[in-house]
Amino acid sequence: MTDGSGGRRLTTAEAAGRLGVKPATLYAYVSRGLVGRERAADGRTSTFDPAEIDRLARPGRPRRGRRPAAELVLPSSLTAIDRGLPWYRGLAVPDLAGSRTFEEVATWLWTARFPAAGSGPRGGGWRAGDAALGAGRRAQAALPAAALPLERIRVIAAALAAGDELRLELHPAAVTAAGRALIAGLVDCLPHEGPPPPEGAAVAARLWAALSPLDPEPGLVATLDAALVLLADHELAASTVAARVAASVRADPYAVASAGLATVSGSLHGGASLGIEALLAEIDLPEGAAAVGGARLRDRAAGVVGGRLRRGERLRGFGHRLYPGGDPRARVLLDRLRATAAGSPRLAVVEALLDATARRGLPEPNVDLALAALAHVAGMVRGAGEAIFAVARTAGWIAHALEEYDRNTPIRPRAVYTGPAPGS
Repeated sequence: MTDGSGGRRLTTAEAAGRLGVKPATLYAYVSRGLVGRERAADGRTSTFDPAEIDRLARPGRPRRGRRPAAELVLPSSLTAIDRGLPWYRGLAVPDLAGSRTFEEVATWLWTARFPAAGSGPRGGGWRAGDAALGAGRRAQAALPAAALPLERIRVIAAALAAGDELRLELHPAAVTAAGRALIAGLVDCLPHEGPPPPEGAAVAARLWAALSPLDPEPGLVATLDAALVLLADHELAASTVAARVAASVRADPYAVASAGLATVSGSLHGGASLGIEALLAEIDLPEGAAAVGGARLRDRAAGVVGGRLRRGERLRGFGHRLYPGGDPRARVLLDRLRATAAGSPRLAVVEALLDATARRGLPEPNVDLALAALAHVAGMVRGAGEAIFAVARTAGWIAHALEEYDRNTPIRPRAVYTGPAPGS
């Protein structure tokens, strides 16, 4: 066990000891790209370069890049980003997207157990109370007709909270029950764009009815369910930090979700897909992809992309700092779209955009682009991508809230003061 210069590498315990942190915090540094690690010969444990650890231990620890994101490190057993993949409680997320439903994965995140086989319909236990549903539907109905789905979801969350008199009961079983009711309510209070789903339908089928005017196509509904799985959690993303801070001071699960929803709407977070939806719509106009044809569609995509770059606009949806080799969540979603919507004119628009950006050397697409692609191919309403993101991530926020309720310690970061000296 030697480093590149022949010296001995550090074990996890030794590296954590030099840094004065717990092993969980050390692995958080790994997931953020602050320090590298290698597998030991046994294939189970990790080793660390002592020079890297010493650099990280110095005051004013180095950070990658010119403008790194601010760091807040918290222990969590929920999601790891390792070997180019996200993992939920040790299980590879792309594998879960192909083998488990959103409801099953949410339960796994909350309880570290999957629901028992034959425990009832997928969506049967996921329902808000009638009074809460009535309050949520009335609240969102008061919004302007042009309100985006995420804007309605934020209002619905507040109304659902007011309808749950037991929301301040923070026992794990009560919190998971609130999580099921909250996610169901967020979906079921949205106005239907298409045919209503059957009673007891899964969350994905119900969300489809709220976002797409088209009849549900089983392959695309299954792809929507996979998207919910892929987006359910992603370690300490900005919205999850906001949710954890709220939970750390014993805010109820609805308030935790509201904190996350307020943050996820930002254009650098869950709202990124909204601009990509507009980009795809611009490429698809005015004749429609079916009329334009392959070569002309690629030329049109190149022209639209080039025009945005000339105007100095940033193209969202490409590259991810945690996945230098490409976002695996995007690969899963795009592959599923290609399998279920082969020959679709709307999918041709997506492929034309990917072709244009690849020829310009842009990074690989990330999950925001894949989410916008799903919304475009499925004919969903404007803003559908960020709504899917928010519904999915609510499952993760509830999981993180459960950890904070158990930790029972307020998160209180300290600032590095850069103003005038006090009293000067």
